[in-house]
Amino acid sequence: MAATAAAAAWWEALLAAAAVGGTGGSSTTVVSICVFTAVLCLCLVAGHLLEENKWVNESITALIIGCLIGAIISLLTKGKQSHILRFDEQLFFIYVLPPIIFNAGFQVKKKQFFHNFMTIMSFGVFGVFISVAIVSAGCYWLFPKVGFGKLNAVDYLALGAIFSSTDTVCTLQVINQDETPRLYSLVFGEGVVNDATAVVLFNAIKNLNISHLKGGAVLKVISDFLYLFATSTILGILIGLSTAYVLKALYLGRHSTDREVALMALMAYLSYMLAELLELSGILTVFFCGIVMSHYAWHNVTASSRITTKHIFATLSFIAETFIFLYVGMDALDIDKWKTSKASFKTSISLFGIIILLVLLGRAAFVFPISILSNNMSGSSERTPITFKHQVVIWWAGLMRGAVSIALAYNQFTFSGVTSDPVHATIITSTIIVVFFTTLVFGFLTRPLISAMLPRHSRAPSRGHSTGSNSPKDDFTLPFFSTDEEASGSGIVLEQAKRSISMLLERPVHTVHIYWRKFDDRFMRPIFGGPQSH
Repeated sequence: MAATAAAAAWWEALLAAAAVGGTGGSSTTVVSICVFTAVLCLCLVAGHLLEENKWVNESITALIIGCLIGAIISLLTKGKQSHILRFDEQLFFIYVLPPIIFNAGFQVKKKQFFHNFMTIMSFGVFGVFISVAIVSAGCYWLFPKVGFGKLNAVDYLALGAIFSSTDTVCTLQVINQDETPRLYSLVFGEGVVNDATAVVLFNAIKNLNISHLKGGAVLKVISDFLYLFATSTILGILIGLSTAYVLKALYLGRHSTDREVALMALMAYLSYMLAELLELSGILTVFFCGIVMSHYAWHNVTASSRITTKHIFATLSFIAETFIFLYVGMDALDIDKWKTSKASFKTSISLFGIIILLVLLGRAAFVFPISILSNNMSGSSERTPITFKHQVVIWWAGLMRGAVSIALAYNQFTFSGVTSDPVHATIITSTIIVVFFTTLVFGFLTRPLISAMLPRHSRAPSRGHSTGSNSPKDDFTLPFFSTDEEASGSGIVLEQAKRSISMLLERPVHTVHIYWRKFDDRFMRPIFGGPQSH
């Protein structure tokens, strides 16, 4: 007891000394940042020590440490606060999220990603719309039944977007990319596209005028979404290509490798901020910018810069992810939100149960049907089917909710992280509980579940479905990109066209990939850089 009192006195004296140190609040901020950085280092060490643990991964470790630190601070301040820094959704979207999304695009296995592009987009786009519809309708129908119904139509739609945003980090840390490349690609790709879709859809919903809601409101949301999705993607590709061209034309590495590394990092961040400035989706823009940079720009820098960029981007992403989970853990015990919320314990538990049930149903409503549809639409020669066990893993991977859900909830129901509305405070606390529960409970069960669903002997890649292009049919000539010598004679051209159409009907994804590879080698790589395919 004496030790606790002494620690509390030390903490208060430290903050008081910082406050009167001449710069007031800035010194308090320095103290907070120092403590938070020390806790981040503790998370890294703890994550290393628990690397081989069957039940715990780095995300759960950071969450638990954040919760413990929040409890300690709450005791030291006698319940006045539980976190070192106040959560700010603008801070999250502007500084923390960009390095995570850019690294996802920069490190993605592009061949697997684009081979599964239609399935990934179906999961990440159509799936989100289905989930939003189910969660929104379910909340609208069930919340009043438990005595909680003081929300408007836009709030219910926003809840659908908030709880449709997934966090697949826990699952991706367990799935082996080399053993199950297609499953990893589907989970990884859907996770990124899902976040982007949820944020874009959330912004479109916020722009709805509730006083003029008509039958065309749904069409307006869809049209706004398609516009944001397309323009954000195009912007990311253009910035990635311009960076690649500058690096290839100027060859900055001959004078300084630091300049080319700095240019790649700054252009990546510029793509995100420019999208936000134009009110587009920064997530989509920086993701596709990362893909284009890794495909072209990365090959235009020196060998040392290639190693440096890969490690720098991965490290920034890792620190940002740890920061997010650590803060969510601390924010779970924020006493102000719990005091503002006037909901009874029974109501809070009911809301939590309803949201979890809707998340489970919303996820299942599209994962299994889209998987079956994808299997039926792709022939046996096109790719390996999505087995039922893989479908269960994909469904499970999207059950966790993370910082994007928290940030969207703060954006909709608070002002600068603070709310005095008891109803809005209840939504915030419910969101925190859902994120905490799904990350901890579902995260704890992820490794055992995947071990049961994907035993080691069945996770080895099948020789008959190699991810490479070793099929004899890969070598067929495409008339659109054949040389004059190859295309001499109308009979040969006609025969090549017939073979190309036959291949397109038999193996559409593979054929489109071959067309793109030929086009890329002949037109794109000579201008923007990159090795020639053979």
